[in-house]
Amino acid sequence: MDMQTYRDGRKAAADAAEAIRTALAGLGLPERVWGSVRPMVTHSGKPYVHLGMVRADAAERIAEAIRAGAPCEP
Repeated sequence: MDMQTYRDGRKAAADAAEAIRTALAGLGLPERVWGSVRPMVTHSGKPYVHLGMVRADAAERIAEAIRAGAPCEP
């Protein structure tokens, strides 16, 4: 992978990770829940976000917020 592919993937992953952190903080979840969210880039340059392990009570709050939002498209 060339450096530009990595940079583009890293930027996309970092932006998405920040959006998730902001959303989780907006739900009132403590930093211990969203602090482990990390941007990741595969060897081929694909952007991912690692969410890490989440306690069950926090996962329920996240699920409720997702269900309350707009319907997901297939």
